[in-house]
Amino acid sequence: MKVDVILGLQWGDEGKGKIVDFLADRYDIVCRFQGGPNAGHTIKVDGKKYVLHTIPSGILRPNILNIIGNGVVLDPITMVKEMHMLDSSGIEFRNRLYISNKTHLILPTHRYLDAASEASKGHAKIGSTLKGIGPTYMDKTGRNGLRIGDIKSKNFRVHYQNLKDKHLKLLKLYPEVEFNLEEQESAFFEAIDEISTLTFLNTEYFLHKALQDNKRILAEGAQGSMLDIDFGTYPFVTSSNTISAGVCSGLGISPNSIGEVIGIAKAYCTRVGSGPFPTEQDNAIGEKLRSEGAEFGATTGRPRRCGWIDIPQLKYTIMINGVTQVVITKLDVLDDFDTIQTGHNYKYHDQLTDELPFDLVDTDIEVMYNDFKGWKHTISKVDSYEKLPDEAHKYLDALEKSLNTKISLVSTGPEREKLFHRTSFLNL
Repeated sequence: MKVDVILGLQWGDEGKGKIVDFLADRYDIVCRFQGGPNAGHTIKVDGKKYVLHTIPSGILRPNILNIIGNGVVLDPITMVKEMHMLDSSGIEFRNRLYISNKTHLILPTHRYLDAASEASKGHAKIGSTLKGIGPTYMDKTGRNGLRIGDIKSKNFRVHYQNLKDKHLKLLKLYPEVEFNLEEQESAFFEAIDEISTLTFLNTEYFLHKALQDNKRILAEGAQGSMLDIDFGTYPFVTSSNTISAGVCSGLGISPNSIGEVIGIAKAYCTRVGSGPFPTEQDNAIGEKLRSEGAEFGATTGRPRRCGWIDIPQLKYTIMINGVTQVVITKLDVLDDFDTIQTGHNYKYHDQLTDELPFDLVDTDIEVMYNDFKGWKHTISKVDSYEKLPDEAHKYLDALEKSLNTKISLVSTGPEREKLFHRTSFLNL
């Protein structure tokens, strides 16, 4: 068996959680492979909305194992809030949620450092979610971090104090910010006690055996490919590898174990925080997209920047991920537009191209657009792909031709059932 992958092809918020939830019952195991509580995967089932930041989106399907991989950074406080949310919803999950021993812990002082560092940057802020993600990954690569498996060590408190002391020294380099460290530490250790009741594993061995036993595994990414630390719009990126290559390092599986790579993209495009966004519509169109799409961050609540879909950007992320099929979400948000545009080419350095420049931050780009007639019809109640308006079919056909990749599923609303097969879902 192979490990199939679901990841975002834009700047995050593409609707990955819903797609993972929809497909999860075809799998035995769902795994998160990177990121942390900066993710916000929203799933709506039977009229109830769930927002998951750390726990994999397969948790809402009974009898499916869910694994938090070593590539994830975990905030115990956030994690326990999610656990209590699931408990209050009557979802039994504690015997089917496993955590890698190698998953790194986000300490309160990581979040303290994140807030202080971002505050010190003024207008140069990168738009951090202030969840402590960056400082935790810095300690990981700096070989100072604490991992889930360390919780069981008799020296855990000593290691914690040493890392805390290091952070407090670093904090003296930044302006003071408001942060109740004592209160956060108390909540942290209470959460550690509760998380300790879950199963910790050497998940690389567990997944290797699962593959040998022909178990079906789905890897769930967080954020989007354009936020990848290496291939995103640096420095306005996250601190992990959000692309398919991150599945191998984030779960401990080999490259030849990867099967389908399913890329998720909105029918338009959004971005949270600072950084380049070539097709952004900082105008009435952008406001309408934000309003119709309820584009406010599930993690931060911040309004998202909105614009038209960007073909060169999508072709780039399809290429670097080895995407085998694309899912288009939130098509219904475009219901009330007379004209829908796609950014088809870039023009920079007096050249017309569909390639991204080395640095999107400092390159002046003119986007060349194609126009499509809107369908001016409410499609959220349509019950099959065939019943979508002709204009919607033409729009999707044009996207597929431009991307040279099959669009296999189309979503027309947040609910689990509002997802249509456009073509046969390859090997699934």
